[in-house]
Amino acid sequence: MLKSDYRRGPHTVYEVHLHIVWVTKYRRPVLAGVVGERVRELIRELCAVEDVTILKGHVARDHVHLFVSIPPQVTISRFLQRLKGKTSYKLLAEFMHLRKKFWGRHLWARGYFVCSSGNVTDEVIAAYIEHQSELTGTDDGFRVEGQAADAPQPGRSDALPPRSARPEADFQSAPPKPPPLGGGR
Repeated sequence: MLKSDYRRGPHTVYEVHLHIVWVTKYRRPVLAGVVGERVRELIRELCAVEDVTILKGHVARDHVHLFVSIPPQVTISRFLQRLKGKTSYKLLAEFMHLRKKFWGRHLWARGYFVCSSGNVTDEVIAAYIEHQSELTGTDDGFRVEGQAADAPQPGRSDALPPRSARPEADFQSAPPKPPPLGGGR
């Protein structure tokens, strides 16, 4: 990925790519022809309003695939709620035959599929973080720059000793039960 390929906001530089899929209610194959073209048009309009860039898309007869670049301030659940809600409302208002098939003003099934995408794997990111210069301390893989290895921070009474010096917890024995309230009567 080139530096110029990242998207920029007022205070952010980001690349958040998502693969999103949602289906029609009862998986009814109604998104063909004019209805499918109208779905595509509505999705493009709504994405433009939210500053979401469509990288790829596919409107099938009973579901929609989107591969998008989404700004960090746009929450996935709200975005999908608006996308499904507004497309459903407009399609049911414009196409009488859809109102007969989808009573109750619900064109889309509940829920959706979403997964993030990137150019690097989790292992590459973990290795990058692991090999940062001058990082010391091993607090379960979340390291602090400039801190001496396995040394508690000065002035903190709540600092834990190094993991190797901690006694193993005994999870087999249950803690003692508290006495009953009201004097035990």
